[in-house]
Amino acid sequence: MIQHEPDREARSPWSQHQEGQTVRLSPLHAQIDHTLRIPGSKSFTNRALIIAALAKGTTRLQGVLQSDDSYWCMKALRELGVHIDVDGDTVTVQGNEGQWAISEAELYVGAAGTVARFLPSALAIGKGVWTLKGSRRMSERPLTVLLNALSSLGCDIQYQENPGSVPLTLQANGLNGGEVTVSGAVSSQFISGLLLAAPYAKEPLMIRIDGEVVQRDYVEMTLDMMRAFGVKPEVQDDGRTIAIQPSVYEARTLSLEPDVSTCGYFWALAALTNGRIRIEGISAQTRQPDIELLHVLEQMGCTITRGETFVEVRGTARLKGGFTVSMQRWSDQTLTLAALAPFADGPITLTDAAHIRHHECDRIAAICQELRKLGIQVEEHEDGLTVHPGQPQPALLDPHDDHRMAMALSLIGARVNGLQIADPGCVSKTCPDFYERWRDLGVGVDFI
Repeated sequence: MIQHEPDREARSPWSQHQEGQTVRLSPLHAQIDHTLRIPGSKSFTNRALIIAALAKGTTRLQGVLQSDDSYWCMKALRELGVHIDVDGDTVTVQGNEGQWAISEAELYVGAAGTVARFLPSALAIGKGVWTLKGSRRMSERPLTVLLNALSSLGCDIQYQENPGSVPLTLQANGLNGGEVTVSGAVSSQFISGLLLAAPYAKEPLMIRIDGEVVQRDYVEMTLDMMRAFGVKPEVQDDGRTIAIQPSVYEARTLSLEPDVSTCGYFWALAALTNGRIRIEGISAQTRQPDIELLHVLEQMGCTITRGETFVEVRGTARLKGGFTVSMQRWSDQTLTLAALAPFADGPITLTDAAHIRHHECDRIAAICQELRKLGIQVEEHEDGLTVHPGQPQPALLDPHDDHRMAMALSLIGARVNGLQIADPGCVSKTCPDFYERWRDLGVGVDFI
């Protein structure tokens, strides 16, 4: 029985699946041998959209991801008076030079963590009163670190329900400069949110980072994007202090990389089925940390070809296990490896991922629960899990309204006949056409 009702408030019009559907999967009818392209990175897309809205001039972004998260980001920006045109995966944004045209509005962020953590800082640089609301799950996700930092910089925030989360009302009269200390232990997005808005502070802003940062690569991604729009952050103290002088983003024309997190499911499919998948438009030198999956797939016996503009994975007849791997830097692939692990020749332990308990669902508890439904032996740890080899049995699985759960569990359906996954529409958060792509690759996909 599926216990986790879909959070319909999180879905956008770009979702391609109907309410109440279940997808039934069946193994490949032929070996995979495909070259394909994957939609743009969610992380790059929402960073670029926010910066483009704040920039001087008109920005053209190519390769924009069309998903729930980017939809809610663009919808919020439009409701703030930003003019945005969408033509396929190309988006044109007329920047506001840091001045929001609409000074009072109710803004909805769906289940988009990046929007909920980037937009408040961007609003704080302006003058106005805005109410932020989100989906049921978004109201449970922590924003306290970011919101406390904004309060210390002169922003007045009133909570309508739970302190430190949406819904909330933000009253701004410009962002003060000076110094602010933030922790990166829960999410790097708090740091990125402050960074994106920092050039528009009234005075120079110095951000000091307390302790280690979860997924530091995403902070580096933010700094790279800021530099691409003409702002030059000063990084000091081994990255623990970042100073930003008052400045203005300059409009650009940019091509955004494919989403490596999404690429991971397709490379893993090749690994699992002894097939070949080449993804074009991506380099193994990307900042996106999930590219680390390639090293583990090699460890499992796959052959990886890293070209200048593509990455190809060739699978193996028998995946190797018997190892432990830290997921701290690239935790989005924890579920992917957990789904591959039953087919390996030894147990696989995934560690340093306690923070994913606070994502769209408690991902550690959720993946353990669903693998056990398949008859797989799993040991849950505080910061990860150990998955033992086994023969998964058909079952109806609950993705816990989490796009990454659904896509990872779908890997098992490429090997196990009759596997069913409830609420396939949750993939629209990052890859609305995931199951159509799965079908094109030869996996049996039926909606019931």
